[in-house]
Amino acid sequence: MQRSRVGVVGAGRVGVVLATRLRAAGHEIVGVSARSDASRLRVATLLGDVPVLDPAVVAARADVLVLAVPDDVLADVADDLAPHIDPGQVVLHTSGRHGLAALASLAAVGARAIAFHPAMTFTGTEIDLDRSCVVGLTAGDGEREVAEALAADIAGTPVWIAEADRITYHAALAHGANHLTTIVAQAMDLLRGVGAEDPAAVLRPLLHAALDNTLAYGDAALTGPVARGDVATVRAHLAALDDDTAHAYRALAAATAERVGAQTILDEVTTS
Repeated sequence: MQRSRVGVVGAGRVGVVLATRLRAAGHEIVGVSARSDASRLRVATLLGDVPVLDPAVVAARADVLVLAVPDDVLADVADDLAPHIDPGQVVLHTSGRHGLAALASLAAVGARAIAFHPAMTFTGTEIDLDRSCVVGLTAGDGEREVAEALAADIAGTPVWIAEADRITYHAALAHGANHLTTIVAQAMDLLRGVGAEDPAAVLRPLLHAALDNTLAYGDAALTGPVARGDVATVRAHLAALDDDTAHAYRALAAATAERVGAQTILDEVTTS
């Protein structure tokens, strides 16, 4: 899209990386808001001399305003900024859960509202700058072109999500990515407990293969004791695990058994 004056409210991991990538695409970053020391450090590290300003000042300076704030405060932040928004100003938020309703107060004063969710896990460091991802977009017909152009500016692939489907879309991403982290961290803890000096090295080839196969083939990629119907093995696993890990194992084994029709395993893990 044409080069714009961009402001970012919320210099967390997502906000500062988007600002950096938009600047690399030729946009001028006119200001960011940052409350914590960690956020100010991210700004200094990735954005250099970009000014850290009050959110209202950032909003007033920008042609394109990015709200990169937590889901639970998004609507309140939008309400607070509404008096500082001009008609025709582009305002986007980075929440996966929310659609356009969270920006209703800004749309009411003439803002061009866009839900703009980069489907990526962020560190807030230079590691993020070379990663590409899907961007989950929701916008009115008049904003579709600018939304897709901004997605292209951060090397993102646009995927359009209906307003009513935003929560399901976000739940799918959180379930697949965030819970994966929990499962892998539990597996690493178990391997450390049996003396593995580098649990990541033990798991990496297996997990990469499992992920690639599942993305390609879905349930047909499943291997292991649940798929084979090895009740005794599943029972032995549960007996060997601590309570927290056993709880997660049991729930996932039940879900896996149900998907592949392993009724004997399902009975075992839901009745034990």
